[in-house]
Amino acid sequence: MASSDKSILTKLPSPCVSICQMDPQDGVCLGCYRTRAEIAAWRSMDQDDQLVLLDILRDRRAKATGVARRPSRRKVKRLSV
Repeated sequence: MASSDKSILTKLPSPCVSICQMDPQDGVCLGCYRTRAEIAAWRSMDQDDQLVLLDILRDRRAKATGVARRPSRRKVKRLSV
């Protein structure tokens, strides 16, 4: 399998929650907390960049809503079958 084929298989689903409305003050989507540039770049990002952005989005959501961020489950080592 070519490396480009492998990267396509490991892409994460978009964090879009179908509430597509940009906040006019800070330019962030009120649904997924991404900027327009982040929305446009999502499909071309590799999985590592997507995971970094997901962490950034969790922090933005926590700051905007005042709801504490829950710990990421990705940091927990899992058994592979």
